[in-house]
Amino acid sequence: MGSPADEEGRDDDELQNRVVLTKGFWLAKTECTQGQWESVMGNNPSKFEGSKDLPVETVSWEEVQGWLVMMNREHPLPTEAQWEYGCRAGTETVFGFGNSLSSEQANFNGGSPYGGAAEGPFLRKTAEAGSYEPNGWGFYDMHGNVWEWRRDWYGEYEGVTERDPLGAKGGTYQVLRGGSWSNDARECRAAVRVGSRAENRSSGIGFRPAVSSIK
Repeated sequence: MGSPADEEGRDDDELQNRVVLTKGFWLAKTECTQGQWESVMGNNPSKFEGSKDLPVETVSWEEVQGWLVMMNREHPLPTEAQWEYGCRAGTETVFGFGNSLSSEQANFNGGSPYGGAAEGPFLRKTAEAGSYEPNGWGFYDMHGNVWEWRRDWYGEYEGVTERDPLGAKGGTYQVLRGGSWSNDARECRAAVRVGSRAENRSSGIGFRPAVSSIK
């Protein structure tokens, strides 16, 4: 996990560390959609509407827990380690697609691509889940579209080998990963991590459920 010291745009909280995942898990191939949310909760809090296939957004970490309880899953949000494993899809590059990213590959501010990629469209809103090509393991929108809530509390990496890490034991912020439709490509890198209060809502924040045996 994390990024090498010479990665362009690297943040101080991306210290590389070795992680060993010993237990299998299921990760949803897309973000939770508005249709999936509404079928369980009976409402749609999203700013951007027009299709049930748009990702649900403007949901807090606390509200997501309610959806997960209704879905009757024991551990439905992936950990940071599980998410990054799925995002990288066996690669060691900046993105699951390589060392560059254009807005033809993901939904972000196309005026600020990464790694020499050409400038492209800026939709200024979410795109339907699965609109772009998936990574090598079949996961869609791991970069851009909406930030995704993680199970972990936000904390600094310790730089040591960890087995099935669960993140900090407590804290003030929950972890968000992946970047959103409004961000530059730099903020959509696989290693980027952001802390946000559990009650926060934004049109750039959604989530991707998982099923895991990690306690």
